[in-house]
Amino acid sequence: MIDKFNWMTVYPELVLLVMACVITLVDLAVTSPRRTLTYVLTLLTLGVVAVMQASYAVGDNTIYGFGNMVVSDPMGNWLKCFATVAMMVCLVYGRPYAADRGMLRGGEFFTLAMFSLLGIFVMISGSNFLVIYLGLELLTLCSYALVALRRDHATSTEAAMKYFVLGAMASGFLLYGLSMLYGATGSLDIGTVFKIVNSKQVNHQVLVFGLVFIVSGLAFKLGAVPFHMWIPDVYQGAPTAVTVMIGSAPELAAFAIAIRLLVEGLLPLAIDWQQMLAIMAIGSLLVGNLAAIAQTNLKRMLAYSTIAQMGFVLLGLLSGVVNGNTLSAANAYSSAMFYIVSYVLTTLATFGIILLLAREGFESEEISDLAGLNQRSPLYAGVMAICLFSLAGIPPLVGFYAKLAVLQALIASGQAPYIWMAVFAVVMSLIGSFYYLRVVKVMYFDAPITATSVSASADVRIVLSLNGALVLILGILPGGLMTLCSQAIIKTLNT
Repeated sequence: MIDKFNWMTVYPELVLLVMACVITLVDLAVTSPRRTLTYVLTLLTLGVVAVMQASYAVGDNTIYGFGNMVVSDPMGNWLKCFATVAMMVCLVYGRPYAADRGMLRGGEFFTLAMFSLLGIFVMISGSNFLVIYLGLELLTLCSYALVALRRDHATSTEAAMKYFVLGAMASGFLLYGLSMLYGATGSLDIGTVFKIVNSKQVNHQVLVFGLVFIVSGLAFKLGAVPFHMWIPDVYQGAPTAVTVMIGSAPELAAFAIAIRLLVEGLLPLAIDWQQMLAIMAIGSLLVGNLAAIAQTNLKRMLAYSTIAQMGFVLLGLLSGVVNGNTLSAANAYSSAMFYIVSYVLTTLATFGIILLLAREGFESEEISDLAGLNQRSPLYAGVMAICLFSLAGIPPLVGFYAKLAVLQALIASGQAPYIWMAVFAVVMSLIGSFYYLRVVKVMYFDAPITATSVSASADVRIVLSLNGALVLILGILPGGLMTLCSQAIIKTLNT
């Protein structure tokens, strides 16, 4: 259904925008050091928005609005719903940490989180180069401010400066690539660009030149090699409550714009961008897993782990078109979507444990800080172990099924290079399991450094337990989420 001016496509975004402004004003009267009213209003707003997105997604309708600049489709709505839930979880985990470190003197922590989520929504909904770029800028500007929110902390300020400089460069790459495509096709609309590129009446060299810059910009947002330099420094330097925000919901947006630009807009150029993704996937798996082994800082180790995990997402994205045939596209892209969703779910709980163990004056960032956690709190040690096993791809956890789905998509192509890439990915996963199991060994077999018991507020305890349980349940019963991802991709590609 196409409507020149359809407000229905942006109702959730409007609710989020209006409430972010209202909450900013309400916060001026809040005196609680933990910003309780602001926190509750933010979670209620995000809860309502998540329900709206889920209802849109279940409706299975694809609606275009604002002159085809915005699209509301099943894939986008589910990704926006998952991103909203992820942001809610980030705020639940991060509030005690932020309060202990003076980051809640004002309501900026919650307001910036909501505006960054709005940027994610705009990125995912964009059916136009300009809209996607505006969403990206809104997200990144809020992210820079969040990383620097702890103003009196030199490491956070340094991380924010690195993130800003490298992020601006990556945004420039993406914008330059999009401008090249606009120059070649004369259109900013993704659907129109697809038709023009598919007609083969445009200079192929100009398209590929623009494509190189677009893929480079996307690789930075995903954190793929060789555009991964910012991830370890920013993950380590940012306040942990902000690190979990950067490492979760924005990954869903990066996946969405990869689908929008590469699949919906530039699928006729698949043979060109798949080669680039293949090189980046191999590099990400190699560098991420090998570099993580050498880390003693837990956040830095998880940063390199993220780079390796993104290698798997790229493997899913590059196996959709085989010799110009798109029969396996839905299978490949749905496996990549399942992987990114399961990764975000797992990484939330992982950083949730790090935030839980941190206390005033103590960051709990080193692997040695987890020593003897099982003796101090078997529940939280169990949740952390489940998440680490899932990231390593050990059955019956959701990470295992996610890796299996991507490998199956590669092997189903029947192409020797893809099969060799699947073998390489398995070998890298075996190497990567070492650094995950090392942390489990420290938690269960090393003597605790402190006898301090681990305590958490009721909301953190409940959400963390549910989060850990989902990693296990979705591994045992992955069919529902896999079907959801598959149907969302199929319906989106068929419009």
